[in-house]
Amino acid sequence: MISEPMKRFAVLTSGGDAPGMNAAIRAVTRTGLEHGWEVVGVQRGFAGLIAGAFTTLGARDVGGIMQRGGTVLGSARSAEFATAEGRRKALDRLAAAEIGALAVIGGNGSQTGAHLLSKMGFPVVGIASTIDNDLCGSDITIGVDTALNIGLEAIDRLRVTASSHNRAFVIEVMGRGCGYLALMTGIAGGAEFIVIPEVEADPERVAAEIRGAYERGKPHAIVVAAEGAKYNAAGLSAYFKDQSDRLGFALRVTTLGHVQRGGQPTFADRFLGTRLGAGAADRIARGEFGVLVGMKRGEVVSTPLEEVAGVKKPLDTGLLRLAGILAR
Repeated sequence: MISEPMKRFAVLTSGGDAPGMNAAIRAVTRTGLEHGWEVVGVQRGFAGLIAGAFTTLGARDVGGIMQRGGTVLGSARSAEFATAEGRRKALDRLAAAEIGALAVIGGNGSQTGAHLLSKMGFPVVGIASTIDNDLCGSDITIGVDTALNIGLEAIDRLRVTASSHNRAFVIEVMGRGCGYLALMTGIAGGAEFIVIPEVEADPERVAAEIRGAYERGKPHAIVVAAEGAKYNAAGLSAYFKDQSDRLGFALRVTTLGHVQRGGQPTFADRFLGTRLGAGAADRIARGEFGVLVGMKRGEVVSTPLEEVAGVKKPLDTGLLRLAGILAR
C-alpha cells in the first residue's frame, strides 16, 4: 500500500503512439484528481522517466486533447530502461519527486517495462494501448478501431482505381508480427486474399486467387498483406515482378505505414481510452497495483501484469476460411 503522504502518481505513454492515448491521459488525470491525488505527466515515456522529465497535470492541462491523435506526452524507445541500472535510475527519479504510483499507457513492450518496475516493488498500473491488438488482458486495445477504419478507407479508395483499370492491388497494413489489422480490414474490405504472419502464404496461391477473381467476372483484385508477413507487399511485389512473364500480370503496391497510426481517434477509441484511463485511476486510488487495465466482454477488468508481459494474444486464424468464402 502507498503511505498517505505520497498521494501523487505519474502517467506516461510508451512505445508506438495510438489514437485514443490522449483520451486515456485526460481520463486518468481528471479521475485521479477527483480521488484527491496529484497527477504528474512524464514526457517521452521510459526515457523521460529516467531523465526526470516531469510536469504537473491539472484538469485544464488535459483539456482539448481527446480529439487529437498521437500522445501529448510524447513517446520514445529507451535502451537504458531495459537495464537494471536504468530502472533503478527511474525509481530514484520517482522517489525524489515523491511520486507513489505510475500508470503506463502502451502495448506489449511497454507493459513488460511496467511489469519489471512492479517486480522491483513499485506500484504500477498498465493501460492497454496498441493498434496491433496483440496484448493479452483486453479484447480490444486503444488505437485499434481508428487503425482499422483508416485501413478500410484505403481499401475502399483503391478498389475504385482497381476496378477502373482492371488491375490487382496489394495494400500493406501495419501490425508488426501480428496479422490482426490485415485480417479484419481484409474481411471488412472484401479482399480477395489476406496475407498474415500467423499463416504462411504461398505467392502462387495468391496469384491463383487473383486469377480466379477475374475469371468469376470481378473487375479488380485486392490483396491485404500484414507488414510482418514473409510475403508482405515488398515480398509479393518482387515475386510477381520476377514471375511476370509466366503469371501474366503484376501487382500495384500501396503501403500505409505510419499513416495508419495517425489522424483523429474514432468515437470507439476516445471512449475506450476514457474508460480505461478512468479505470486505471480508480485502481490506483484503491491500491490495486501490478495489473493491466483492459476491456473484456464490455467490462473494464484487471489482469496481472505477470500474465501479460511477453505474451502475445493469439489470432483467430479460422477467420481466414471465412474470408475465402466471402471473397467468392
